[in-house]
Amino acid sequence: MSSVVTNISTYCFTPLDGLKDLRIELMDSCKVWNLKGTILLSTEGINLFVAGDAADIERLMERLHRIPGLEGLTPKISLSDAQPFKRMLVRIKREIIAFGVESVRPAEYTSPKIKATELKRWLDEGRPVTLLDTRNDYEVKLGTFKGALVPDIHTFREFPDAVRKLPPALKEAPVVMFCTGGIRCEKAGPFMEQEGFREIYQLDGGILKYFEECGGDHYEGECFVFDQRVGVDPALSETDTAVCFACQAPLDLEAQQDSRYVIGVSCPHCYKSDAQRAAEQLEARRRRLKEVADPLPGAMPYQNRRPINVPAAHDGRGLLDVLVDLFPQIEPEEWRSRVAEGRFLSLTGEVLAADHPVRGGERAMQIFPEAAEPPVNGAVEILHEDEAVVVLLKPAPLPMHPSGRFNRNTLQHLLLLTYQPEVLRPVHRLDANTTGVVVFARNRQYCRMIQEQFLAGTVEKTYLVRVQGHPVEDSFLCETRISAEPGPLGTHVTDVESGQDARTRFTVISRDGDGSALLEARLLTGRTNQIRVHLWEMGHPVFGDPAYLTEKRLGDTQTLDPADAPLCLHAWRLGFDHPLSGKRLVFETARPEWAGV
Repeated sequence: MSSVVTNISTYCFTPLDGLKDLRIELMDSCKVWNLKGTILLSTEGINLFVAGDAADIERLMERLHRIPGLEGLTPKISLSDAQPFKRMLVRIKREIIAFGVESVRPAEYTSPKIKATELKRWLDEGRPVTLLDTRNDYEVKLGTFKGALVPDIHTFREFPDAVRKLPPALKEAPVVMFCTGGIRCEKAGPFMEQEGFREIYQLDGGILKYFEECGGDHYEGECFVFDQRVGVDPALSETDTAVCFACQAPLDLEAQQDSRYVIGVSCPHCYKSDAQRAAEQLEARRRRLKEVADPLPGAMPYQNRRPINVPAAHDGRGLLDVLVDLFPQIEPEEWRSRVAEGRFLSLTGEVLAADHPVRGGERAMQIFPEAAEPPVNGAVEILHEDEAVVVLLKPAPLPMHPSGRFNRNTLQHLLLLTYQPEVLRPVHRLDANTTGVVVFARNRQYCRMIQEQFLAGTVEKTYLVRVQGHPVEDSFLCETRISAEPGPLGTHVTDVESGQDARTRFTVISRDGDGSALLEARLLTGRTNQIRVHLWEMGHPVFGDPAYLTEKRLGDTQTLDPADAPLCLHAWRLGFDHPLSGKRLVFETARPEWAGV
């Protein structure tokens, strides 16, 4: 091969058939001839950019001229010192230039063409004419005709919408469209005529033909080309311009020396700081979270399966006995009914009987009949996100984990859909009816590091709570022990003898005329339902609580309906040390409506 590489570009709108066989033949031939570039084939015609030795280019053109409809195919020719393409591609496409308007068929009709020399004469004479650049925004940055109208589009498919925004007066004026080689104007012209433009011309051969015949008169800058040369000057010689891999912006020598230009990553036009990228990612995540919550993922009926893991202490016992022992909050008769219905399977799909001897570490699968889940409040907000933690504002009612009637309509499932394939790990939990700040970690290690702070008592956990009645003291500490095992509906109650240590510090914020009081509650330990149980024990149950009622009674439900009055308990402030930086992070939300300003 000679040291000079011949570059050709050409297109033709004409009906073609037998595309699969033609593709194979052209691909094989181009490899033999050591040609590189791209040939696009479509039922509407051909579009190609190919480079190689001049003799081999001539062989390709001879073959193309034997195809019916391509007898007059004439390429634009330029030379380069090196091969501008990395490989040879021959592809079959729906359109040889993507436009998406079915009524535009250049093989049947195109707008009148104006020769490059004629356009130059018009411009030399100062003839009133509008020059319309049909190219993409990043191409125009490298150069265009002086005074040209630029629609500011990023892809050619955006051109129809851009045309509809042009001034109506242009429909009565002469308009000359242009692009790199003319192919886009073959579709843009007929479309503009369909939109009511009366005098449309397309520059024959595009900018490259104008450079070839007229040089750079009336043109500013270079012409963007779609190969490794990036740009050519009016002499059709390759320039020093580069292109940004990330945003496709052309870059002159000054831009290439900018510290923000990182090959394959960014340039001065698209560079973003870490803070900007993080803000954009957070906003995208917030949009995704809204999408997965509307409609709620559990709104449509589906069959749910949940695993039951058998502890080692239950090895050898019958399935029914193990279920009753593990889940005392559910009546034994209910378990007996579920087992009789064949709703428990082994991992191999075997239906398990009531007396099936289970093994420690075994996992059984419980099948729930197809059903929709009760509605919840899916308006979760992301307050903060970094490489280690995600901090959320949880609404209510919304269970955090799958349990009871809820599986998909849970915070954990919403986050799974939002962050997949990443799985966030909850550092702590809030009750389904409790609103406020909750933290998830982005891996097991970070989760453990923050949980150790909870265990050490170094995490600041402050709640707002509205209670029935007026506490006597302005500040008081409750240290009543709380049961370790759940009772009916998963409730926990005070258990002075065998319960777990539990300490909550309360401070009265206001005693109000309706007989309620607003308190600040600080958790010094972290037991299930701790604030609610302590206030219930002291005769000041939380407003809206469906489980812990007045006069030391327990209710018959745990999770509220979205239409119900809210539980007046809100995780208001949370402070902990970041697991990576060690910096103290404190998150505080606005007060709920029931807590006032």
